[in-house]
Amino acid sequence: MKKETIVVPEGCNEVLLHACCAPCSSAIVEWMLTNGVRPTIFYYNPNIFPREEYEIRKNESKRHAESLGLTWIDGDYNHEQWRQDVCGLENEPERGKRCEQCFILRLTVAARKAKELGLQYFTTTLASSRWKSLEQIEQAGHLAEQAVEGITFWDQNWRKGGLQERRNQLLKEFDFYNQQYCGCEFSQRQFQPLK
Repeated sequence: MKKETIVVPEGCNEVLLHACCAPCSSAIVEWMLTNGVRPTIFYYNPNIFPREEYEIRKNESKRHAESLGLTWIDGDYNHEQWRQDVCGLENEPERGKRCEQCFILRLTVAARKAKELGLQYFTTTLASSRWKSLEQIEQAGHLAEQAVEGITFWDQNWRKGGLQERRNQLLKEFDFYNQQYCGCEFSQRQFQPLK
């Protein structure tokens, strides 16, 4: 079960933070900086569709990181590869097998990036979303950790410690673009009609 309070792993003063968007990462980043952990922001989200939506979210994430003087890394956008990786799962509901597969793919790439950068720990802003299954994210993070030797997943419920409320405040303070669906075209169909 996920931790109810936020606890920094022993010896962790740097972390790779897989970020899905600026609103979700803002309060987490603020908390980390306040608690002696410097995040490197890794924006890797090939699930986001259409490309225009991806670019808006990417630019907001970069703007936020740069305003705080943090390292921000753009992962490759290969939506066609992502579509192949979730092929056959298109009609799964939110929190179903498609989301599970998507988390595993993205967090494994994040774990590899952490290793490449010489960072022992990685975590994800996905665990801040009320729309996502914390159990699926936890499982995906630990599978990624097992796939990449020497890397540790910081398994954290980022909804706790007042971070959800702070996220909403920072959303207004930074005037972030606030998306209305997870990112993929399949979730978009469930939340709003495709254009």
